Amino acid sequence: MVGKGILHCLRAMTFTGLVLSMSSLVSAQVLLTVEDAPKAVFPEADTFERREIPSTPALREKTQRLIGRAKPSIWEPFYITFIAKQKGETIGYAIICEEIGKYRPITFIVGVTPDGSVKDVAIMMYRESHGSEVRYRGFLRQFRNKNLKDPIRQYKDIKNISGATLSVRALSVGVRKALAIIQVIYLTPQTSDKR
Repeated sequence: MVGKGILHCLRAMTFTGLVLSMSSLVSAQVLLTVEDAPKAVFPEADTFERREIPSTPALREKTQRLIGRAKPSIWEPFYITFIAKQKGETIGYAIICEEIGKYRPITFIVGVTPDGSVKDVAIMMYRESHGSEVRYRGFLRQFRNKNLKDPIRQYKDIKNISGATLSVRALSVGVRKALAIIQVIYLTPQTSDKR
């Protein structure tokens, strides 16, 4: 039983397969747990259905087509997603993703409305020594109502933060990746293969 919490945390929050030293784990800023994260982006939801979605080559290919020219720094081996419900009705979807800031992954959750727009974004774990200003609500609010038709790029429709340029870039690409994955998994009608 000893260490189960750390192993659960590593499985749930670090997708990259990077081996983190104990010192970097201690210096990481844990802002939200996996259990608390969906409520941060859908506070009005009364239930969440959690699903782990494997990151297959087909999913990555469809996602990259929707992302466009932006290149994610990480393709996680799986995605923790949530279907947010209120009184039995689906009100949106949430996904936990990671992108590399300067050296280490930034773990965040993106809430997406049924029409494919960002409802909210929250930082779950920040591991870099600089640039943590991206965790502030004032910065994250910029992503609200963005969809895949928007650039979602710093200096375009996302304001940069001096000293946090790489973190801003990481979150911009990461939010775009999150929108694309939700689009592929939940919002695109699935057709059955009839042979």
